[in-house]
Amino acid sequence: MSASVSETYVAAVQHGLADLSGEETLVGVVREPTGWFHAAVDENVPELGPPSDLLAETKQRTEDLKMQGLCDEGAHNAAWNETDFADRYRAHLDGSEAAQSALESLVERVLDGESVALVCFEGNDKRCHRTILRDRLRSRIGDVRESGDSSHSPT
Repeated sequence: MSASVSETYVAAVQHGLADLSGEETLVGVVREPTGWFHAAVDENVPELGPPSDLLAETKQRTEDLKMQGLCDEGAHNAAWNETDFADRYRAHLDGSEAAQSALESLVERVLDGESVALVCFEGNDKRCHRTILRDRLRSRIGDVRESGDSSHSPT
């Protein structure tokens, strides 16, 4: 099996619902994890979680929208759009040295043959940063492989 990057959410891991092979390292990507979150993953990389101010703004907008009658998922997804979450998260990944370093570390690990599954809190019905992160990792891994860098050969 070649190394891969996948993503899932913590409740799916806890309840055996995650579509995983069992060979993946479960990498949390949560800025402020709870103790029980730590127990569900192999490690957490908070530098790859969204910035605290973006999380707080999106959470507040979600609560406002729920008060207006939207369901939890609908409010979350609308707040995601209204706060420009995706672009702001991408800017965080591009502009933070800590995020860049953490991202490169994961790229190296996958290129060295390790499969990783990115894990956070949001279920499948809510938009989530881990999908953006998964796509970014896959893109960087593809770029390295296409460049012919022979110093990495996945097992």
